[in-house]
Parts: sequence; structure tokens; C-alpha cells
Amino acid sequence: MSTTKVAVIGSGNIGTDLLIKIRRLSDRLETAVLAGIDPDSDGLARARRLGIATTAGGIDGLLAMDEFAEVELVFDATSARAHHHHDAVLRRHGRRVVDLTPAALGPYVVPPVNLGAHLDAPNVNMVTCGGQATIPVVAAVSSVTPVHYAEIVASIASRSAGPGTRANIDEFTETTARALERVGGAARGKAVIVLNPAEPPLIMRDTVHCLVGDCDEAAVTAAVHTMAERVREYVPGYRLNQRVQFQPVRADDPLRRLAPAGAGPLTQVSTFLEVAGAAHYLPAYAGNLDIMTSAALRTAERLARPLPQEAAAR
Repeated sequence: MSTTKVAVIGSGNIGTDLLIKIRRLSDRLETAVLAGIDPDSDGLARARRLGIATTAGGIDGLLAMDEFAEVELVFDATSARAHHHHDAVLRRHGRRVVDLTPAALGPYVVPPVNLGAHLDAPNVNMVTCGGQATIPVVAAVSSVTPVHYAEIVASIASRSAGPGTRANIDEFTETTARALERVGGAARGKAVIVLNPAEPPLIMRDTVHCLVGDCDEAAVTAAVHTMAERVREYVPGYRLNQRVQFQPVRADDPLRRLAPAGAGPLTQVSTFLEVAGAAHYLPAYAGNLDIMTSAALRTAERLARPLPQEAAAR
């Protein structure tokens, strides 16, 4: 076998976009099965047209398929609640999992920040769309100067928020805030998501505020731009909307309560992003979903077995 065979659980927008990305972009992965629970879903119909085995029986249906024996890696694109059950079942069967839900059972992974630290983990968590977009910026700032507090606001088109996204709003905010701390390096983190009902739909936009002390503004700006280029390697529609902004924090500003006692002068570093999707399956405005599937694909390719030519080179 020259490629690593994978299964995708979830035949909604995210699972279907991931299926198409694997087929179009990856020479390391091959989708063996798409599993869903809606027999009439477009994702299952599309997979069948592509010659990919399908089941509408969820994870139980997946386990019963002959193709499951060849599957080494499973993407879970369902919900945080469902993932708890899926992970327990897949662990018993010795399958590695890339989790696209906010369940956060495994370590948080943001590819340009910490993927190399978790290559042996049986389950890796892709945080959230807002986390994938903003944590790289917080990590870039914290690589130059300590970040006392990081707050992000992710604004996505209401039409790009399906039932899974809406069901996981609480998990989104909690998981993203924790990951801002654990992966981004902020001492404290906060996340807000806004479902924007504008028509025509607007592409994903993210605002990142970092509270820091005195800092080298040129070094922070350079670090943010370097990180943005690293994200853009696998999410071409990721870009900074404006220059990085630095605003001194006044002595009477309530923000000072978020800094350690006795902190000296403070600065708020603000970065404004937008994420346009690649429109492989989802509309271009659904950058929030595209960045998740792109990050999951990037991660899985690192987790996959070496290709024969790579193994020979070693």
C-alpha cells in the first residue's frame, strides 16, 4: 500500500469538504469509507459517485464494513458529544483519530505551531475554526513577548454554521479559550463567536487582541507576518486585513486588571484577519469550515505512514 487509508465519520459539510480535499490535494491519504447517519445526505451520494464505500449506519456501520480493516486513521467530523463515544470505540480497535469537533479529548493541534509535538498521540484535536485562525497569531506574539491576556472574536456567515456548529457553540468558546492558553501561550484567553446573518454572506473574519508589556513592535509585526505565511501554505485564503496595531493601555483602563499585579506599561496588540475558503465543496465565504478541513488534512498527512520512496530514503 502506497498511501494511508482513512475513514471520515460525518457526511455533512465538513466531512464532505474533507473527502474532496483528500481526493484532490493529498498523495499520502486515500479515503476508504465515508460514514454518516443520513442516507439521503449529499455527502454520501457524492462519495458513492466517486467510488468510495459508504454507510449510513454511523460508526457501527463503519465497523461492520470490510474496508474498515484497511483503515489506519479516522477523521471525526460529527459533534463533540458524539466524539466521546467514537473515540472510545476507535481506541479499542487501535485506530488513530483526527478530531474536528471541539470535544478536545486529545491534545490541541494547530499545524504551524505545535504539530510536531504530537505525532505519537492516538487522538489529536483540531480545536475550532476560530482557534485555527487566531492561535497562530497569539503564538507569534508570545514568541516575542509574554501575552498576559488574549481575546479573539470570530465572525462567520450564519449560512456557514450548520447544525453541528450551532450545537457546539459552548464547546467552541471553552475549547478555543483553553487552546489560546495552552497552544498560543497566553496566560489567559477568551473567545467569542458571532454568526453574521448578512446577505450576501460575508467571509470569515477574526479579530485578535493580545495584552502585552513593553515590546519590540517591529519584532512582533515580523513574527505575525511570518506566521501568516506559514498558515497560508495550506490555507491560501488566509490573510491579514490591516497592519498589526499597537495601542498603549492607559493607567485607568479596565484592561489593566487582566495583567499581573505590578505590571508596568501595557500595550494592546491587535490583528485583523480574514479567511476565504478554497471552494472545493463549500462556498468561498465558508472559510471557517475550510480552515478546519485544511488543518485536519495537513495534520493527517504528518501522521500518515511514510510513502515508499520516503521510507527508502531513510
